[in-house]
Parts: sequence; structure tokens; C-alpha cells
Amino acid sequence: MSQAGTREPRRSLGLLDATMVGMGAMIGAGIFVLTGLAADIAGPAAILVFVLNGVVTGFTALSYAELAAAIPESGGGYAFVKEVYSEFVSFLMGWMLWFAYMIAGALYALGFGSNMLEFLHVLGFAVPETLGLGPVTLPAGATVLGLLIVVLLVGLNALSTSASGGAETVVTIVKILILLLFAGFGAFAADVGEFDPLFTKGAVRILPAMGLTFIAFEGYDLIATVTEEVKNPKENIPKAIFYSLAATIVIYLLVVFVAIGTLGAEALGGAGETAIARAAEGFMPRFPVLGTGASIIAFGAVFSTVSALNAVVLASSRVAFAMGREGQLPAVGRIHHRFGTPLRAVVASAGVMLLAVAFAPIEQVGNLSSLFFLLSFVVVNGSVIKLRRERPNLTRPYEMPLYPLPPVLGIVLNLVLGAFIDPRIWAVGVGWLVLGGLVYLLLEQRD
Repeated sequence: MSQAGTREPRRSLGLLDATMVGMGAMIGAGIFVLTGLAADIAGPAAILVFVLNGVVTGFTALSYAELAAAIPESGGGYAFVKEVYSEFVSFLMGWMLWFAYMIAGALYALGFGSNMLEFLHVLGFAVPETLGLGPVTLPAGATVLGLLIVVLLVGLNALSTSASGGAETVVTIVKILILLLFAGFGAFAADVGEFDPLFTKGAVRILPAMGLTFIAFEGYDLIATVTEEVKNPKENIPKAIFYSLAATIVIYLLVVFVAIGTLGAEALGGAGETAIARAAEGFMPRFPVLGTGASIIAFGAVFSTVSALNAVVLASSRVAFAMGREGQLPAVGRIHHRFGTPLRAVVASAGVMLLAVAFAPIEQVGNLSSLFFLLSFVVVNGSVIKLRRERPNLTRPYEMPLYPLPPVLGIVLNLVLGAFIDPRIWAVGVGWLVLGGLVYLLLEQRD
């Protein structure tokens, strides 16, 4: 396929911005929306779900860090696979990652809608089921709020990378402070007896819960999708990956420990998507101006889902842009002459997000996104091994320790988690890959 002519993206993101892109995506809908669902599946052992997912993710993070430093191109996993596999395999990888980020965006948008309604409820505002705008009556609720926030953030990302990156940093810092406030007060109220017995629903229930919540650890990989917009990427990208993942794991464990220790696993599971805010009602005090602890957590949940959504809008469009620049997606591989952003790629990514927000149930969205990330991480770990064998003399500013153990473990464990995802989700995933194969063939015939 022929390459599309394009300008180069602007390097406007520093180490802090890059780290916040990763943390902004990870600390989002995953911790606020999926914690209750994990407790419903695994009981008190939900805390082990987050521990083990952190371990599994760590192996792949080492692969991402090595590849991103050696191949400093935007597109993340797609850019890495393009270096070592055939054009068809690299297309399918990009096609899969693009879809995964867009579906993750739908999850975050739906999480935003649910938590915004909870926040308004805590503040005493009643949200009507419909909104009347003159002669037009529109539906209201979480789905509509999700659609609106997608449109807003797409506009921001279309106009300016530095503005969206700066907004990501501010929003992420705010939500980290709110979660640390939750953990600080909750540490004095949590009862460790809530974890005894740990396996109330059986130890094997940990695995499907890990498959569902794996998306909560997706985010550090987004850093690699904006490599060409990060200053000094060979040094800053690996640092940002490790900083973001380590800090996120610590925050997750603190939050899940407090949530289960105060509300109990059964009540937490029953609270569903608003579990963290419900847990805060029991122990956080009322603050001047800010209101109750529940209102603060609900506000933090809104902030978290906004930053996570902003991060995947950024990432999905960069994957599409990277594919378009290689001629593997039509009409999206160009930088806008005025805004300096991949405008067409942003708009194309937004279209799929909006459809998923409007029609897909939140749990199916979470599982589908997790499946595609698990599969893409398998391919990325394979890329490290293949690149080491085929190009041993390649300059690698960062080399992972204990090679080849991390990528091998990453491949095996990601496949194990994928095996516990619902077969119906697999069917949808296979359908998307088949569609991608047809698109590839059509584009080949065009060329």
C-alpha cells in the first residue's frame, strides 16, 4: 500500500504530560465503574483480582517500554508490529487496537454518564427522563450524557494536542487527590474482617473477574501511541510507562481495600457502577463548600471518566493516523494544516465511540475492550521476541531485565485471561477481525 503524505506531529508533551496520559486512562472507568462488578463476581477476593492484573500487566509493560524506546513512532503496538511482521498482520493489529481504544472510550463515556447522574443525585438535583427543547423532546440519562462528553472531547482533541494533553494532566491530578482523600479517611474505617473468608465465591471466580477488569490496567500503552508528540521520547516514554503503571497499581489497591473494608463485598457488588461513591457515604465527613464525601467521590468519578475518555480519544485517533500514514486506512493519515492534529482520524474514531455508547451494554463493552487489549498485548510481547532474534544489533535505549521471561509470561497469562471471557464476546471480536480482513483486501485491490 502506498504511503500518504503528511506533516509531522508537534512535540508538545513532556514527561509529566505523558505520564498523565497513561494514568488518566487507567484511573478512570475501571476503578469507578468495574470495582463493584468485580466484587459481585469474586467477592472479597476482588482485591486479588487487581493485584494479579497488575502483575500480568507488568510483563507487557516491560515489552512496551523496550519497543517504544527502540521504535519511537506514534501508533503504539501497531508501530511495533509493523516493524517485524507482514503488512497484513500489522494491519490487523492496528485494526484491533483502534477498535479496542474506541470501545474503551464507550465504556468511559457510559461510566461518565452514570457517575454524573449519581453526582447530581447526591447534590439533590433530579434529572428528568426526557428533555424538552421547544418542539423537540430528547431522551435524558447516562447514555445522552455519554454522547455529549464524547462530542466535547473530540472537539478538544481535534483543535489542539497540547490543549488536550494539558487538560489531561490537570484532570488526572485532581482525581488522584480525590482518590487519596477517599483512601486516607477510609483507612481508619475499613474492617479487615470483611476479607475473611477471602474466597466466598470460590477461588476460580478470580479469573473471569480479571478478564472483566483487565481494561482498568490498559492505559500505559496509550503513552506509546503519542510517541511522536512527546519530547525526548527514547527516555521519557519508558519512564512514563513505569511511573504511570506503578502509581496506578498502588492507588487501585488502596481504593479497593477501603471500598471492600467499609461497604463489604456483597453491598459493593450490589452498588454496581456507583460502588465507590456509595462506599464513601459511610465514612467520609462533610466538607465546607465541597459537601459530603459521597459528593466528592462522585465528582472524582466524573473527573476520572472524563480524563480516561480524553486519553483514549487521543490514542484511538493516533492509531488510525499511523495506519492512514502507511496507506492502511483511507483519508485519515494527514495532519490538519491549521490545527496540527490528525483531525480526520479523531472524527473517524469518534463515530464508532458514539455508536457503541448509544447501543452497547456497559458490561459487554468492558469485556470486549479487555479481549482486544489481551490479544494485542500477546502480539506486542511476540514482537519483542521476534525483534530480538531478527535485529539483535538494533539500538535499544531501554532493555528489559530477565529476557525472555517477561514477554513469555505476558503471552501465556494474557491468553489465560482471554480464555475466561464470554464466548459471545469472542464472536463479536472475531467478527471485527473478519471485517478488518475484508477491508484490507478491498484496499489492496484499490492500490
